[in-house]
Amino acid sequence: MKIAIYGRQFNNTVLPHVQQIFNILADNDIEVYVHDKYNQFITGKIHSAQKLHLYQNYQDLISSKVDVMISLGGDGTLLDTVTLIRDSNIPVIGINFGRLGFLASINKDEIASAIKSLINKEFTLDKRVQLCIESELNLFGNENFALNDVTIHKRDTSAMMIVHAYLNGDFLNSYWADGLIVATPTGSTAYSLSCGGPIVFPRSGNMVVTPISPHNLNVRPIVLSDTNVLSFEIEGRSSKYLLTCDSRTEVIDTSIKVSVRKADFGINLIRLNNENYLSTLRNKLLWGIDTRNY
Repeated sequence: MKIAIYGRQFNNTVLPHVQQIFNILADNDIEVYVHDKYNQFITGKIHSAQKLHLYQNYQDLISSKVDVMISLGGDGTLLDTVTLIRDSNIPVIGINFGRLGFLASINKDEIASAIKSLINKEFTLDKRVQLCIESELNLFGNENFALNDVTIHKRDTSAMMIVHAYLNGDFLNSYWADGLIVATPTGSTAYSLSCGGPIVFPRSGNMVVTPISPHNLNVRPIVLSDTNVLSFEIEGRSSKYLLTCDSRTEVIDTSIKVSVRKADFGINLIRLNNENYLSTLRNKLLWGIDTRNY
């Protein structure tokens, strides 16, 4: 089995857990591929009993025929990992060194059992849809897809912006707000949720449009079929605005028209056999727990 590892810089409290991962992989004779920048960071901090292979990008992962990707960090790290995987269908699992972790759902105390399940192929694939940004400027290049959300946001502390939204070419609404979020079901528990959007279950075939601090209180999030195409025109006192694709951001002129649709490919999240979406929701949102006792 070939396993690739991607991560970000971390503090020393995480070192024992990262070392544990490399120890387990070496003990099981797994071929390990490490992102070159991450390898530079862990050199001198982490010891590996076997030779590590390095990779830099999507093409390296394809040519190496990697079986599984492990993301070390939080949800933001896993979103970075998705840009490396692209349309390769390489399944990914996230080990959570962060806080909430809806995507990176494996806790530090579950590392040994999780990797054992990976090696024994005791898991299922949870296929998630992504969104695609289209524009005349070819924004974000080959990384114009988002697992969580596409967001239009005002650039600074200036007055609110007006986002004119169209559904399959028909006028939908003009949002007087600080911005607008278009989220996948996966992203419904991210930025959209914090702005009052609903939780949408994976594979529901929907996307959520959530305004950010709307001026009109009668404007609410809406849920649409992901077979639709949304397009946007921006108006405001500022000539620039921010367009984000997950954690990637571009500064765009208001003259640029942008459309958002379901991407042609998704991503495969690994779910261990003792794990499902409901258990993740309950654990992360503390459902069913009387928090008054804590």
